[in-house]
Amino acid sequence: MRGMREALIAVMIFLCLAAAPLASMAIWPRLPARHRDDDTNTVVRLAANLFGVMTSLVLGLMINSAKNTFESIDHNVHAYATELILLDRILRQYGPEADAVRQPLAAYVQRVVASSSQTSETTVVANQLSERLLTEVGTRLSALTSADAGRGSLLQDARQRLQKVLELRWVLIEQSEGAIPWPLIAMLVAWLALIFASFGFRAPRNAITVSTFGVSAVLIAGALYLILDMDVPFSGPIQISPAPLERALAELQR
Repeated sequence: MRGMREALIAVMIFLCLAAAPLASMAIWPRLPARHRDDDTNTVVRLAANLFGVMTSLVLGLMINSAKNTFESIDHNVHAYATELILLDRILRQYGPEADAVRQPLAAYVQRVVASSSQTSETTVVANQLSERLLTEVGTRLSALTSADAGRGSLLQDARQRLQKVLELRWVLIEQSEGAIPWPLIAMLVAWLALIFASFGFRAPRNAITVSTFGVSAVLIAGALYLILDMDVPFSGPIQISPAPLERALAELQR
């Protein structure tokens, strides 16, 4: 599952960041004297500052990318729910003959809402039953015939709404994979490990220092976990709200 993978990555990030300064503290006393002088320490600090600036820029880009992905998917979920409601209302206007179309449509939305309350990876991502239900909606809608111009216009509008529903559904499926590239994450973690290793260079060996390293590693790993989780907004602690789809189901069942 995606949520478990992100949590595992966060744990690995924590271990890397926590181990880097401790390893630096252990190695530093064993280095030759010329590698432990003030000039060497100054160079190490300057390199760490450089990586610190680059890390800040990359973190900012990652946060912005995850935020944009989350907001885009949230907007599409609202649009998806709206199209479902409008499609159902058009079918109601058509008359009792359209009840056979509304039944699989309501069953599809009910299944989507039910899946959103479980620990599934997405709210809208297809499975075979959901695919069959939407296919059935299209088949039954195509079987309807118009007896007059008014009903013909309603049928045309309903088919356009169904096409829009199908398009939005596949857009949401494609967006559910996340947009942050993994090589960028790996490079960021490598930079952070080097920065943390520089912290351990000539650091005093005491409980306060080690605790500071540990707490810092936890907070950085937690922040990266939340960024990665926001980038995949159908799983984890930061998720797209299913409220729009729940409202759509309530409208369909009225």
